[in-house]
Amino acid sequence: MKKFITTTAGNKVADNQNSLTAGARGPLLMQDYQLLEKLAHQNRERVPERVVHAKGSGAYGELIITHDISKYTKAKVLQKGENTRVLIRFSTVAGERGAADAERDVRGFAMKFYTKEGNWDLVGNNTPVFFVRDAYKFPDFIHTQKRHPYSNLRSNTAAWDFWSLSPESIHQVTILMSDRGIPKSYRHMHGFGSHTYSLINSKNERFWVKFHFKTMQGIQNLTNKEAEAIIAKDRESNQRDLFESIKKGDFPKWKFQIQIMSEEEAKKCEFNPFDLTKVWSHREYPLIDIGEMVLNENPKNYFNEVEQASFSPSNVVPGISFSPDKMLQARIFSYADAHRYRVGTHYETLPVNRPIVDVNTYHMDGSMNYEIKEPTNAYYEPNSFGGYVEDKSVFEAPLEVSGYADRYDHRDGNDDFLQAKALFDIMNSKQKEQLFNNIAESMHEVPREIVDRQIALFDKVDPLYAKGVKKALGI
Repeated sequence: MKKFITTTAGNKVADNQNSLTAGARGPLLMQDYQLLEKLAHQNRERVPERVVHAKGSGAYGELIITHDISKYTKAKVLQKGENTRVLIRFSTVAGERGAADAERDVRGFAMKFYTKEGNWDLVGNNTPVFFVRDAYKFPDFIHTQKRHPYSNLRSNTAAWDFWSLSPESIHQVTILMSDRGIPKSYRHMHGFGSHTYSLINSKNERFWVKFHFKTMQGIQNLTNKEAEAIIAKDRESNQRDLFESIKKGDFPKWKFQIQIMSEEEAKKCEFNPFDLTKVWSHREYPLIDIGEMVLNENPKNYFNEVEQASFSPSNVVPGISFSPDKMLQARIFSYADAHRYRVGTHYETLPVNRPIVDVNTYHMDGSMNYEIKEPTNAYYEPNSFGGYVEDKSVFEAPLEVSGYADRYDHRDGNDDFLQAKALFDIMNSKQKEQLFNNIAESMHEVPREIVDRQIALFDKVDPLYAKGVKKALGI
C-alpha cells in the first residue's frame, strides 16, 4: 500500500517535484506553502553550524571597477572608478565543519560588498551551474550529500540514486567528477554568481546578467590520489593556503566580468535563460570586462568575522536585482531565514554583517537586539512623528509575468544533455579518462540498478561517455 507525502499538518502533497510558478518560466508564488515549509524546515535541521557550506575560509579585499557599464546599471558599486571593500567566504558544500578541505565537492564563493548604498551579497559557487533547477528539490538533494540517518555515514548510493533520477543534474555532475572537481586551493578556481540576475540603468531599463570572477592565479586542481595524500597530513589545506598567501603579501586576484542578455533576447532564447542548470554561450553573450577583485586582509577573529558572516541573495542595491530563476527566488527567502535561526534575529547588526550606511527599520525585539535607541513615538509606519519613510526613487521597472499558476514539470521539453555534451566534447582524452575513473571510484558499492540508470543518462550525453564509465567500472 502506497504512503503519500504530506505536509507537517498532514495535508497530502500533489507534486513534490515542481514549484508553483506564474507561467512555465515565471517567478515563484508565496502561496506555495509546501515549498516554504520544506525550505524553512531544512534551515532548522542542524544546530549550530550551517546546514550547507559549513566548512569555510574567509578574507577581506577590494572590488575595483575599471570599465564603464553605466549603460547597463545605475548601481554605484559598479561604476567606473569605484573601490568597494569586500568579504569573501569560500567553502565546501557537503562536509561538516571538521571535513577536509581537499574533498571532491562544489566550492562556495560567497561575497559581501560593503557599498555606499548598503550591502550587496553575491552568493555563488565555483561552477556556473548547479544540480537542480527548482528549489523544491534542494532539500532532497542536500539530504543525499549528508549522512545516512541509520549508519551516520556518507552514502554514494544516495547521491547517485538522486542524480540518476534527476537528469537535470548531469551537467553539474560532469563538472564535479571532472579534473576540476577538487580545486588545489581557493585561489586557483573561478567564482560565479551562477544565477541570472538583473541590472537596471538610470532609464529604468532592465538587462539580464551573469557574474563571473576568473582567477588570475590560473586554474589548478588535484587528482584523487593527490588529494588523499594532502588530507592524510592536513585537513585545512585550503584554509592554510589562503591565510598564509595573504599574510606574506601574495594577494589573490580575480578578473571581474559579466554576460548581458536583453529582455527581448531572453524571450527568443532557445532554452530557459533563468535555468540554473544551464550556461549562456560565450559566443552569443560574450564576457564583458568590468574590473578586478583582490583579497589582501585576513580576519582578526575567525568566529566573529567568518563563522558569523551571513550572506543572502536578498541583499541587493539599486541597479542590481533578481530574475525569475526559481532557485534564486527561493534562496532570497531561505538564506536570510537560515541566518535568523543560526545566528540570531538581528544577525545583520553584527559588525561583520552591518552595512557602512545607516540602517533604519521598524524591526523590534527578538534575540540579539543589543542596540538601545532614543525613545520615540515613531515605532510603526505610517506615523505622524517624523519616522522613516519610503523612497519612491528606488522603484524598479515592472517585471512582466504571464501564465496560469501551476506546478509546471521543469523536465518537460527541457534538454538536459546538450550542454553536458558540449562540456564533454571539449575535454581532451586525459581529462575524459580522469572523469571516467573519478565516477567509477565514486560508484564503489553503489547498487547495479542505480549504476545502470546513471550510465543510461551518460549515454544520452554521448555514447563514448557511457562506454568510458563502463570500462572504468569493469562492466
